[in-house]
Amino acid sequence: MPLLALGTVAFDTIHTARGRAERVIGGSATHFSYAASFFSPVKVVSVIGDDFPDDYLRLLADRGVDVTGVERARGQTFFWAGEYNADFSRRTTLEVHLNVFGAWQPRVVAAHRAAPFVFLGNGHPDLQARVLAQMQRPKFVCLDSMNHWIVEERDGLLEVLKKVDAFILNDEEARLLTEESNLIRAGRALLALGPRMIILKKGEHGALLFADGLFFALPAYPVENVVDPTGAGDAFAGGVMGFLARANDVSFPTVKRALLRGAVIASFIVEDFSLHRLKTVRPADIEDRVRRMEEMLCL
Repeated sequence: MPLLALGTVAFDTIHTARGRAERVIGGSATHFSYAASFFSPVKVVSVIGDDFPDDYLRLLADRGVDVTGVERARGQTFFWAGEYNADFSRRTTLEVHLNVFGAWQPRVVAAHRAAPFVFLGNGHPDLQARVLAQMQRPKFVCLDSMNHWIVEERDGLLEVLKKVDAFILNDEEARLLTEESNLIRAGRALLALGPRMIILKKGEHGALLFADGLFFALPAYPVENVVDPTGAGDAFAGGVMGFLARANDVSFPTVKRALLRGAVIASFIVEDFSLHRLKTVRPADIEDRVRRMEEMLCL
């Protein structure tokens, strides 16, 4: 089933102990949609500046990602620069420039409004609400957020959470929003805010799922050669949502299988900068790691 994704299509400059990447393609919608495209058709809602090269958009289009909903505005594209410490446990933002994304008013093209699966990528809650209001009775809506919006736009975020089916966030964000130090209590507190499903990302320690009165914990796929973790969380979400859209099912057993695909996609993207590693991945490679992980988990 078709999947619509809201988020940034951007330039990234990244410093890690393994090297440096200058103005490579990045952004939440980029990583999400590329990952999701392994499982289902994806339509992107975003904006880029007139400095964004057509070759970068073609990277997405060649994966079957529908970029007709990506608007081109006069000005510069969203830009982020960051640096990781030697063991990747800490990331420091060096620069962030919203540029054309800052004043953007999203418009979902008519042909995309009937998409049954919707992912509202990290952004201002008002932006997320405006996109959701343009959709035609989606079957399943998942929302992402971050610390900045939890602190600065808490009321707006809480309003949007009442309108979505799932909320995906990391452990730090869950503790900040719920003021619960224990993640099990935090997960239950998040369910009380409106969504019927909570996915807590824990980075290299995997993810937790809360839904239907049930709980599931999944470890991350072990990666020996980490180069750049940028976009891993978005790629994880893309794998999850792409698999759910392909299955056209959001039952608890299917979501567990979707988390497994998300973990595997994330394990690939960290092995190189930007989309470089994912560009070499085939569906058979994904399923091979899925089988290895199932064996590891004795599933």
